[in-house]
Amino acid sequence: MIKINSYKVLIAVDFEEQSLLALATGVAFAKAISAEITVLHVIDDSGLIGKHLTEAQFAEIKKDADTRLQECVKPFAQAKTRKFIGATLTLRGKVYEKILEHAAEMHASVIILGCRNAAQGGHQFIGSNSLHIIRSSPNAVLTIKRKPHRPTCGTIILPLDLTKETREKVARAIEIAVGQKACVRVISVAFTKDEFVVNRLTRQLAQIKAEFEKASVECTSEIIKGVKDEENLAECIVDYAEKEDGDLLLLMTQQETDATACFIGSAAQEMILRADMPVLSIIPLSVRKRAKAGMRKK
Repeated sequence: MIKINSYKVLIAVDFEEQSLLALATGVAFAKAISAEITVLHVIDDSGLIGKHLTEAQFAEIKKDADTRLQECVKPFAQAKTRKFIGATLTLRGKVYEKILEHAAEMHASVIILGCRNAAQGGHQFIGSNSLHIIRSSPNAVLTIKRKPHRPTCGTIILPLDLTKETREKVARAIEIAVGQKACVRVISVAFTKDEFVVNRLTRQLAQIKAEFEKASVECTSEIIKGVKDEENLAECIVDYAEKEDGDLLLLMTQQETDATACFIGSAAQEMILRADMPVLSIIPLSVRKRAKAGMRKK
């Protein structure tokens, strides 16, 4: 288990309003767990214009970006209690690639992103850079969306099922809840009246609640009845989270892997898309190991 005092946080900033909101929320999140913060801006050179930048032109753009980064972090770096911003950095390349590369270099525990929804043909989907990072990062990714959030995380929403990754998710939730002094609302969604399944969920929730209480974390647990079918899982969880005025939704993104990357399934994507609150996406250790094993075979 990662110790709270070993956390390193990477916050990606593109100077748009959503990423500046992520910066403010991310700093508050990092403060609560005494994490070291690096703020990163990537100059995207993947387009036609970027590919033809001369070194002199890039140097000028980088100089301007460095200045803007310093202005962005100044209110936080000058906090009276301590200097929370460990470093600021401007890199050049594909945005998601550079964010992932630097997160690996600094052994980041969490990547924090301002996540915008993009529209195409009347439908909403997660922006491509955010999606690449969420599905490929071996570490947790915290996405911040749409509106200002409270500076502290008072209520964590923790949806659980009967998968083996549940224990890992609980351990991570305990870490965050202790650091944030938050309460945890544990829920399972039941789309069946099968007595065997419901009893298993009930026993599991009771055991998990006891684990939180042992760690001195306030916790409630509840089985909610799913409407329609499992395709409505995301809707059920987000509706519950909003009703409970949640500050953080914690997800495991363990649905499937291939030889090179970890992919988030449709339910996880839908929750990230629907939720106005910050969403912490975590890829389980078992999935990361399978992905790495696949990469070694290639």
